[in-house]
Amino acid sequence: MKKRKVLSLYLCLALTMTGCQFPFQKEKPSYTAQTEDVSSEELSWENMGMSEEDATYAALDYLSTMSVEEKVGQLFVVNLELLDPDQGKYYEHRKVTDAMRENLEKYHPGGVILFSRNIAKRKQTRRLIDQLQAGSQIPLLVTVDEEGGDVARVGSNSRMKTSTFPTMEEIGATEDANYVYNMGRTIGRDIGTLGFNVDFAPVADVRTSELNQEIGSRSFGDDPDKVSELVTAFVTGLEEVNISSTLKHFPGQGSSEGDTHQGSVNIDNSIASLRKTDFKPFEAGIKAGADFIMVSHISVSEVTESNEPASMSELIMTTILRDELGFEGLVVTDAMDMASITEKYSPQEAAYNAFQGGADLILMPEDLEEAYQAILTAVQEEDISQERLDNTVLRILQLKFQRGIMSLEDLARISESAAPAPSPTALATVMPTGKNRRKKSRGGSGKGSVRNQ
Repeated sequence: MKKRKVLSLYLCLALTMTGCQFPFQKEKPSYTAQTEDVSSEELSWENMGMSEEDATYAALDYLSTMSVEEKVGQLFVVNLELLDPDQGKYYEHRKVTDAMRENLEKYHPGGVILFSRNIAKRKQTRRLIDQLQAGSQIPLLVTVDEEGGDVARVGSNSRMKTSTFPTMEEIGATEDANYVYNMGRTIGRDIGTLGFNVDFAPVADVRTSELNQEIGSRSFGDDPDKVSELVTAFVTGLEEVNISSTLKHFPGQGSSEGDTHQGSVNIDNSIASLRKTDFKPFEAGIKAGADFIMVSHISVSEVTESNEPASMSELIMTTILRDELGFEGLVVTDAMDMASITEKYSPQEAAYNAFQGGADLILMPEDLEEAYQAILTAVQEEDISQERLDNTVLRILQLKFQRGIMSLEDLARISESAAPAPSPTALATVMPTGKNRRKKSRGGSGKGSVRNQ
């Protein structure tokens, strides 16, 4: 099976390198393939991380060595302006500064997100990501919004020499799942060779309102079954080349008529309506093995009986997403610096409410210092339990080991200061169940089982 996957991957690469397109029918959307040569080592399946079981043991070992401050830091995914705020909110940071290094060491963020303004050329982007990783004691999730179509932070820059695609609306009209699968693989390969390991894609929203502008052409369409099929294909393509996928924006905002970037947005969908339409692509993506789900800032007042954003709602994130839909991966908020959050909540309130509601990762808080301190203080004062914090950080670390972002070398580096192993009772609560997770083993790093080290 592994040989067939590798052969398929090399065939895909060969087609791109020779300037050929995938063999889609003429009436299907086309894309421009501009990817430069990629070494076989960069695409090796042997470098794709650990099995779920080994990753769990490795994560437990690493977790036992971490300070509370390090654990809290892992909850945040930050843009570069938060690491170096001296130049303002939208400065074109394209290299690592001393302030970034200091704040990576101070806050220990779980990940970073790059935007078009940070991505100028291939070598510059690789160097930027390499330096960010070098400056972080705990390897980073390196994320990007690379949906294809209108939202492509890398692909929209011709100097990056990566593939470009039509809008998801155009692609959805063709109902060609094979195209979307190959698109996911291509996007994953393109961004993976630059150093990214998480794609905040695909959009799983079913666009049921023509007045919806925030999602617009980013959605595959208005048919939940067709959207589900294409979301599944995108997720499968991305994760087969070892890039984590993200289903967004739960619980589904395709019927909204406002823009959460500009202010509060409420949809009046009933739970029955959400289950019939909006949840379907998310359920399909979960079954396909999506690593992340991004939760929107919309409110669903008919369901929650309040105007609380979904990104802070325990009912939405825990009762529905975790318990009802069975999602076991990482829940990340939409960007917390959007007006729908900042006009009502302080950075402290937003971070605290999101984490208490069930989020694992807090994306782009308006103020990192304030958000970080709010969570840290709540843990120190036992308002947030150590168990709650540990469970979330364990999920984050487990994914990092599974994806090869962290390795046995990271364990070896901290082995001298390792604390006693967790008790059998604690271990039993976090052992992988296999439910709704990717079915294939990631193989290994070629360095043996974690339990034998």
